[in-house]
Amino acid sequence: MGYSKSVYKAAKELLADRKQTAEQEARRRTEEIYAKIPRVRELEKQISTAGIRAARAVVEGESTTEQLEKLRDENLSLQRELSDLLKSNGYDETATEPNYSCEKCGDKGFVERDGRTVMCACFKQALYKCACDELNRTAPLSLSTFDSFNVDLYDKSVDPEYGLSPQKHMSKVLSFCQSYAQGFGRESRSLLMTGRTGLGKTHLSLAIANEVIKRGFGVIYVSAPILMNRLEAAHFSKTDDNDAELLNVLYDCDLLIIDDLGTEFSTQFSVSTLYNIFNSRLLSGKPVIINTNLDLIALEKLYSERFVSRICGSAQKLTFIGRDIRVKKA
Repeated sequence: MGYSKSVYKAAKELLADRKQTAEQEARRRTEEIYAKIPRVRELEKQISTAGIRAARAVVEGESTTEQLEKLRDENLSLQRELSDLLKSNGYDETATEPNYSCEKCGDKGFVERDGRTVMCACFKQALYKCACDELNRTAPLSLSTFDSFNVDLYDKSVDPEYGLSPQKHMSKVLSFCQSYAQGFGRESRSLLMTGRTGLGKTHLSLAIANEVIKRGFGVIYVSAPILMNRLEAAHFSKTDDNDAELLNVLYDCDLLIIDDLGTEFSTQFSVSTLYNIFNSRLLSGKPVIINTNLDLIALEKLYSERFVSRICGSAQKLTFIGRDIRVKKA
């Protein structure tokens, strides 16, 4: 999977920061231990000296097996004393060593495998995270939470079409969305949020995104117009790298949320591309949350019967009802 230079740069900086933080913390912890237990510094010097002596003896070839075994036993004895001393003072035996996020590569991003230097899994994860962050940069993720969703703004009078009040109905929708976010997994069902403008679809989908991100999942939140503008710009540019990168992140992220579906400028490219994104994710069992102000009939006219059938057959539909609550907020 190809990534843009900016994503590679961000991922390298992320790993470098992790490495630097781990090493700074190790130095701080080591100085604390030396001040508290001076014998630890002495033991580390002796262990280092014993190791150098053993290595030199092997290279020079002048030592007997008996001498080498003596040096080895001396080194092991010093290591045991150091380990016991650290443990007896409440420290882990590796307390003076950096606690890297990735034990395989030491947060360098590359490992040696079969005589070759290859990218570590942690670097691939960092690239994926930075690609998600870049896509989410324009999303107002911090503005909407479940706590700030006020059901009191909805009418209390019964809606004859639904047999209950918008307030009661939206309380149920809120509870469903909270449960969905709390129990989210890579096999969670897709959601189709429909209803007129100003009824809280964007708010609740942003709240879901916030909670799912907190739980460590990769989430892409983007409005349909912005998404299609980016995909068209990438697709019709001179290089295919950005196009492939963007599509792969959309396919691979744990949760894709597309806001305001139907407000993008509709073209043959946009319709086919959106269908391919939805279909690819649904085939791989990865959920999509779609928000739209359009009803199913309008969606069929804009996209196709096949498009709507594919979404409706796989997604849980959430209908938002009532009057525009933004008027009451104002």
